[in-house]
Amino acid sequence: MTDRTDDRWDDGLIARSRPRPGDKPENGAEPGESGEEGDEALVRAVSGAGNDGGKAPAPPLSPEGQALRLRLDALRQLVGLSRTRLDGKTLAEAGRVLDEAAARRGLSAQHTVVAIAGATGSGKSTLFNSLAGVQISETGLRRPTTAAPIACSWSDGAAGLLDRLEIPGRLRRRPRETSEAEQLRGMVLVDLPDLDSAVGAHRDHVDRVLALVDAVVWVVDPEKYADAVLHERYLRPLAGHAEVTFVVLNQVDRLPGEAADLVLDDLRRLLDEDGIALGEHDEPGATVLGLSALTGEGVGELRELLGQFTQEKGAATRRISADLDRAAVRLRPLYVADGHSGPEIGEAARAEFEDRLAEAVGAYAAGLAAERAWRRNAGKACGTPWLRLWRWCEERRAPRTLAGLAALAVIGGRGQVAAEAPVEAEVTARQRVEQAVRVVADEAVTGLPDPWAQAVRETAVRGAEQLPEALDELAVTLGAAVAVPSVKPPRPAWWPAAVLAQAAMTLLQIYGGLWLVGQIVGVLEPMLMPPVLLMVAGIIGGPLVEWACSIAARGPARRYGQDAERRLRQAAAGCGRARVLEPVAAELLRYREVREQYATVAAGGSRLSTTRQ
Repeated sequence: MTDRTDDRWDDGLIARSRPRPGDKPENGAEPGESGEEGDEALVRAVSGAGNDGGKAPAPPLSPEGQALRLRLDALRQLVGLSRTRLDGKTLAEAGRVLDEAAARRGLSAQHTVVAIAGATGSGKSTLFNSLAGVQISETGLRRPTTAAPIACSWSDGAAGLLDRLEIPGRLRRRPRETSEAEQLRGMVLVDLPDLDSAVGAHRDHVDRVLALVDAVVWVVDPEKYADAVLHERYLRPLAGHAEVTFVVLNQVDRLPGEAADLVLDDLRRLLDEDGIALGEHDEPGATVLGLSALTGEGVGELRELLGQFTQEKGAATRRISADLDRAAVRLRPLYVADGHSGPEIGEAARAEFEDRLAEAVGAYAAGLAAERAWRRNAGKACGTPWLRLWRWCEERRAPRTLAGLAALAVIGGRGQVAAEAPVEAEVTARQRVEQAVRVVADEAVTGLPDPWAQAVRETAVRGAEQLPEALDELAVTLGAAVAVPSVKPPRPAWWPAAVLAQAAMTLLQIYGGLWLVGQIVGVLEPMLMPPVLLMVAGIIGGPLVEWACSIAARGPARRYGQDAERRLRQAAAGCGRARVLEPVAAELLRYREVREQYATVAAGGSRLSTTRQ
């Protein structure tokens, strides 16, 4: 509609202003020839286009509709799972698609909203009037002519759809009731302002409505069909919407001979360069044809195509699917990256992580200390009484000397005095823990997109904040208990026999000694050899039994040390799993869930075999 300085015919219900005296209509008829038909055409406008708000009982979903619903549900879950991992600006496009899809699916599925868009002077308003069978949209030489979107509905029940487009009631029209209009029943046609208008508000109207309609008829003319604004700003970004796109070369009556075919071929070439699939050879894609809205050439073919397109009642589903495909392409870098499809922490990385933690808590050294403790206990149990007596005296005497205190500190600090770990050793242990966490995080993020890789690394870092302190506590408590156990290690079954053998050797020494003393004092008859042999046998046999026991104790001592090392290693690994590996695994599980949801969302991306990404 054009803004008039006068107030003639501004009640909003008139399709066009009456011609002034002397004005000649565009169809070539004289002013007086309009007569009764002209008056009838002037008042074929309604403001509500139905009283049901555009809502109607939803019909059963087609297979395409069911697939679209699954994809929308997957996108909704995808956004929910990603909200705490990705910023809101990144997910804004997906949220907009969900909102617009919900709004469109809540309105009439029996109507198809088609917009007519084009550049200045392309003749889109003339085509709009020709399809409606009555002059609704203002045409003329003055530019821009159309200042706001004008709608024409071929059936009732489209008020809700027009409300969504923000088209006021005074700009809603009805077509002429003809047999040709019957085939377009269910269509809502919207005439848009010029997309290259010098008025910014006009371009805003175009951008807003194009994002909401079900299909678009792009009207181009022989002079501006290759306009960069049309191709770069509109056609190329909407290349994935080929199935709901019509490209019409208007004003072919101005082209002589075969020039129209040549221009159409060049137009198809440009559309192909834009990535728009062309619906040729019964393949899905955009429809391209030439016509003349002024003379009516080709308008009937377009009307037939639009009628068939409308009766299919699948335009809204196709448009939402195309929007979903475009959103999936934009979201792809956030959910898919070069690498294996199921990122996880491998067994090798887990083993290396546990080895580094075990090294940090000194599990190997604690195992060696436990092995030495077991062998000392074996030596005490199987040693000769005289050697055990000497060791007992040494233990009683050792704490009183500086060397004894140092020895106890090295053993594990089982008294009031404990050796403090050097600062360098503590720093080295912390660095080992940090290196272990860093290595396992790098392994886990292999094949992850950058946002999720960053989330996994942050999770690993958060889990490792208190890990060195927890490992230090393990080293102090469990490590000291392993190195210097408060309970004596378990004894093997052969220890009682060894103790009896050692007691027998001691008894032989005592018996031989008493026998020899008895002979010396004259109580017994002099027989030097038997008591001497008994004493020698006891003296030699005792160390031999102790030596044999030490040899036999090597295997059990080693196994005991390995068991102690394993217990400390498992404790350190459990601490690392609880604080680092399990949170990282949970983050990877979340990524796999969103990856599956994204796969469902993008499942229709290859549905149009001719649509280029």
